[in-house]
This record gives sequence, C-alpha cells and structure tokens, in this order.
Amino acid sequence: MTRQDDMVKTKRAGDGASSGFSINEDRVSEVRRQMKSDDTMIDLAATFKVLGDPTRTKIIFALSKKVLCVSEIALLLKMSQSAISHQLRVLRNMSLVRVQKDGKVSYYSLDDIHIKFLLKDGLRHVMEE
Repeated sequence: MTRQDDMVKTKRAGDGASSGFSINEDRVSEVRRQMKSDDTMIDLAATFKVLGDPTRTKIIFALSKKVLCVSEIALLLKMSQSAISHQLRVLRNMSLVRVQKDGKVSYYSLDDIHIKFLLKDGLRHVMEE
C-alpha cells in the first residue's frame, strides 16, 4: 500500500476539520491485533521497573559475564552480603536470575538468554549517544 492509498483510508478525528489530526483506522486495527494482553503488559512493565534500579542492573551485568555467589557480587559492588541477597531475591522473584546450590554456597546466574539480550540492547541504546 502506498502512502497515498494510506491517506485515502484516513478519516478526520474529533469534530471534523477543526480537530487538526486524522486517524487511519487500518493502522489502528493492525496494531490492535498485535497488542498483547493487559496481564502481559503489566508483567513487562514490572520487569522494566525491577531493572530500573542501578544496583539490580549492575548485578544483572555482572551475572551476564560470570556465575557468581553472593559474596563475590558483594565484593564486586562494594555492598553488604545482606543488601545483595535482598536484591537477588527481588531478581529471582521476577525470574531474572536463578540460583544453584553447591553445599552451603549459592551461585547465581541469569535465568535465560533473554535477560542478556535485554541488557545488551539497553546498553547499546544508552551508549549510542
């Protein structure tokens, strides 16, 4: 479909020509079909909210490089082990990291490759300035 065809299917919104904008119902319908459920969007927003904390983002970055235990992450970020444990609990509850026990030591890694992609794409976005 050409831009001209697209414009033919466009209708004026609001109270006519005075509204100053138009709506293309085909575009709106196409996007509406692709929209995800409210529950999915709420879960996505919650994931971004959790990743919006700089400490948790640093933990995700560190775990994108190596599997680490709480003590190693605490040393790396110069924070207490209890503070790191709290942040890891939040990340684990959101299925962003997973834990594997080896005796008394708990090792953390990213839950799956998608988390690494989120981090990589986010870093690319902020570093392209």
